[in-house]
Amino acid sequence: MTGSPHAVLAATFAPGETAVTSAMRFTREVMTAWATGGVLHTAEQIAGDLAEQVADEPFEVIWKHFGDAVQVELRQRSLPQGDPKAPSVSVEEWGVTFSGDSRVHWARLTLPGSAEQVAAEWLQESSRGTHWLGFLADASDLLAGTLDPDMVPAIIAQVVVPRLSSWCAVYTADDAGPRLVYLWHADEARNDALREQIAEMDVSAADNRRTSAIAMGETQVLAVPLTARGRSLGLMCLGRPDRFTDEVIQFAEDIGRRAALAMDNARLYAQQAAANRALQRSLLPPNEPEVPGLDYGVVYEPAGEANEVGGDFYDLFKAGDDYWRFAIGDVCGTGPEAAAVTGLARHTLRLLAREGYGVAAVLGRLNQAIMEEGERARFLTLLHGDITPVANGLEVRLVSAGHPEALRLKPNGKVEAVTTPQSLLGVFHEVAFEADTVHLDHGDVLLAVTDGVTERRSGGRLLDDDGGLARMLSECAGLSARAVAERIRRGAAEFAAEPSADDLAILVLRAR
Repeated sequence: MTGSPHAVLAATFAPGETAVTSAMRFTREVMTAWATGGVLHTAEQIAGDLAEQVADEPFEVIWKHFGDAVQVELRQRSLPQGDPKAPSVSVEEWGVTFSGDSRVHWARLTLPGSAEQVAAEWLQESSRGTHWLGFLADASDLLAGTLDPDMVPAIIAQVVVPRLSSWCAVYTADDAGPRLVYLWHADEARNDALREQIAEMDVSAADNRRTSAIAMGETQVLAVPLTARGRSLGLMCLGRPDRFTDEVIQFAEDIGRRAALAMDNARLYAQQAAANRALQRSLLPPNEPEVPGLDYGVVYEPAGEANEVGGDFYDLFKAGDDYWRFAIGDVCGTGPEAAAVTGLARHTLRLLAREGYGVAAVLGRLNQAIMEEGERARFLTLLHGDITPVANGLEVRLVSAGHPEALRLKPNGKVEAVTTPQSLLGVFHEVAFEADTVHLDHGDVLLAVTDGVTERRSGGRLLDDDGGLARMLSECAGLSARAVAERIRRGAAEFAAEPSADDLAILVLRAR
């Protein structure tokens, strides 16, 4: 078996008791989508065998369809203990390869029979009832499993071919008419010729309210409208050399309804994600200013899903002729409510700083503004300071309002906390803040992070337990600000195997 795969489906699994069964379930969904029922149970067993050997660490399962065979790959960064074992069932080939810093344990299965045989066998089984209900459930899970609008048409086509038809073309509704977005034939070698054929097909003549037939030479074409929530999203065209039976038409309409809902969900999710990305960008600095004598580095990683806005933020801006301001904060929660407080904080800091208020006075007024929000208010931890270049380095005045302590790193590797803990914002009406003054000699580094770093959890241990962050910073002596920020980010990521559930922001200021 050579050449590129016709299709690829992949999923990532966290370690734990359910990792093996989840990998087997994913495999069953893939085999169902690809109409490879003849090897379904064997493929499940192979995936389970390989997953059992790596289930103590995160791993990725990748299934590839090559037309006459399928291949499973289990990819893992950390190297498992012991030698890899062969699957417990017979396979065409198996082995282990290495790609970059990952190990790939793989196995191949030859597919029995042609696409026409598979389709015929499936239709015979489906007439008994339970097979079709299981297929519908698996197809629904597969369609619901992606929120990528570009992936849904591909899944639709791979679900129906070759079970219901020899080929499938998926169209989306467009102002200029139906637009072809995905084409899949049971025989991939015929895709180019098919594309030329359907280019001459009058898809616009299809009824967008009910299933209808379209003329295309001797091929029977069934046009199934994709409609969800009263809105026409496109068309699913199925082609086969013989007549579509009433049973097949019913199956196609059922799939069409589920496919349309999946398309609409993915469309809505993508629109919301795009809007929130734009909102997130608006809450971050529009540019990076040049500060005399300052080398700085920042890292910002929101941990929420694509439809959530992170609650962490940072800022660095010019506040006067010869001084600059910086801030790093963490709003309680995520989403629009947190974004509202983030926007309030960022704009208040900039406005009051340019009006000449000191850092302590700015925090006092910001606290008042948050309290005036009433029930909409959110707690906010904030580190805010100003930077003044001087002959022997940088003079920094800063206030830590409930925020993780800022650390100073000397060139000799010595690390010390330089802020006095004070009340977080949005809790008490009457709060008086006092600024700490810190001098940064040439080569000194000031590190500020949010609790996405300090409270990164691995089992029952936090990253900053027993001064963990300070030890990590002490290893960064002599590095640039950007290198320090990246080193802290990487250290936080590697501290625990599972992905972080919290936003993360890192701000590094280094006196040059």
